[in-house]
Amino acid sequence: MPARIPATDTLTPKFMTAVIAVIVVCGLYFGRPVLMPLALAVLMSFAIAPLVGLLRHLRLGHVPAVLLSLAMALVILSAVGAFVGSQFAGLASDLPRYQTNIGHKIQSIRGSTDGTIARINQTIEALADQITGVREQQAAPPTGAVPEEKPVPVVIRRQGLAPWAVAQSILGPLLEPLATLALVLVFVAFIMLQKDDLRDRFVRLAGSGDMQRTAVALDEAASRLSHYLALQTIINASFGLTIGVGLWLIGVPNSGLWALIGMLMRFVPYVGVPIAFLFPATLAVAVDPGWSMLFWVMALFGGVEAIVGQMIEPFVYGRSMGLSAVAVVVAAVFWTWLWGPVGLLLSTPLTMCFVVLGRHIESLKFLDVMLGDTPALKIEESLYLRMLAENPEDATEDAEEFLRGSTLAAYYDEVVAKSLMLAQADVNRDALDATRQARIRDAIRSVVLNLSERNEDTGIKRVDLAPSWAGKPVLCIAGRGPLDEAAAFLLVDMLGKYGVGAAVVSSDQASAAQIDSLDMTGVQIVCVSYLEPGTYKNARYQVRRLRKRAPGVPVMTVFWGLGDDHSRYLDSIEATESDVVTTGLKETIHHILVFARRAKLPAQEVAAQ
Repeated sequence: MPARIPATDTLTPKFMTAVIAVIVVCGLYFGRPVLMPLALAVLMSFAIAPLVGLLRHLRLGHVPAVLLSLAMALVILSAVGAFVGSQFAGLASDLPRYQTNIGHKIQSIRGSTDGTIARINQTIEALADQITGVREQQAAPPTGAVPEEKPVPVVIRRQGLAPWAVAQSILGPLLEPLATLALVLVFVAFIMLQKDDLRDRFVRLAGSGDMQRTAVALDEAASRLSHYLALQTIINASFGLTIGVGLWLIGVPNSGLWALIGMLMRFVPYVGVPIAFLFPATLAVAVDPGWSMLFWVMALFGGVEAIVGQMIEPFVYGRSMGLSAVAVVVAAVFWTWLWGPVGLLLSTPLTMCFVVLGRHIESLKFLDVMLGDTPALKIEESLYLRMLAENPEDATEDAEEFLRGSTLAAYYDEVVAKSLMLAQADVNRDALDATRQARIRDAIRSVVLNLSERNEDTGIKRVDLAPSWAGKPVLCIAGRGPLDEAAAFLLVDMLGKYGVGAAVVSSDQASAAQIDSLDMTGVQIVCVSYLEPGTYKNARYQVRRLRKRAPGVPVMTVFWGLGDDHSRYLDSIEATESDVVTTGLKETIHHILVFARRAKLPAQEVAAQ
């Protein structure tokens, strides 16, 4: 029998996606000599875009504004390079003065560790000799020993280097970064001069079918990136200024140089600050005869970075980055693997742009899901997973987070009820058995009990009830199963906050076989809970049984899933033969409170109404 060939309809899209991903990664890796300067140019273009906009606002033409901005950027870069070079030259001339302190520290370290290291080495050598048996072989003189040969003298002659070789060895390492910088500046000039044309071409390639969405994506990416770069520059400059002042107070030489290096290196995620710390820390060891200056430098960098990174940045950035914490780490590793240190510098801005594009372009939606800071699931979907996992504690924590900006009634109506509707949809397609339905009901009951002590601060007032409404005058009956019973718990809990007692009855207790034994003592109104109307047959027969069991008691029906579907709402009133049909928690409570207030009115006023 021939082997069955798998269907290509499901394999082809996945295979093609994998092939495209591999091609893109290979292109990024092998094209880094051109793509890295281009990415740096794009980043620099966003950095100087506000300056260009300011110059154009001063009625300077587009081309002069771009050229003047580039000239100012080049002057700033040259000034920074000249300052760093002069500071390092002065530091190199001062290093011989610190040789004595360094020598004393090395001797003190060696003096305190030589004995320990020697003993460790002796122990390791003794163990190695015992394992290999080298000492026994050395103790017995070998037979037929060859006389020891005299060493051949070696003469080292210094060879002269041609001037061109000397220039190549000195200038060679400098030419590559200078060439990269020149290429970046050229790219920046073309990007800024042809900004509108490049934008139109990108829209044509990426989304000519939906130009509005593509334009919004580009505008959001540009806005987020410019905002991020501006905030990061301000924060890093403040960090460098604080470090410089602190090093000056400690007494570390060239504090201005280390402040500038600290500011620049902080643009590099994770490793920038430790690298910036190494320079003043090494200088503190060389300058100070003791160790106190080094400890002060460590405390300065650690304290300032902790305050800036853990307190200031989360407050200032807010959601402007749009990246999850895991995405920042993964992006740093990925781009560093592709492009080295430059990739690490560009990792956050590049990833931010990709996430914004994924937020607006449907084919790139997975980027926003994987890397963005927006929740992957809606809050009701997350609650549904918590219920399936029987984890009411985590569900309660999520509820407390939601309740910081909303009310308990809104949480029940907009989150829990919708989550139960998701479960009901799984029941309708036979994907949720009775056992798991009961577990979901119990999980909802636990969440309601955990939140039952919460005090509502939205003006809820306890209702002054008639004597006939004492005890538990409201009977909530589950329509068809445990999920409808779970929805009834929400109504009972909220009615209790108004001072109206209520009880929940399962669908089995209100079935045709059991309804005659149902306790209706003191019941003033019956509320039947359904997550969805279905064909209304079950609701109609349930209402008829209740009217027969308790004549004269009003019967309400709650269809949580109807929502704003007014046509089905009107149909359900006639189909169920109920006195009132509601579609949500707030509306249901309102009608029950109307019945409660009417119970206190004289019979004449009730008849008039």
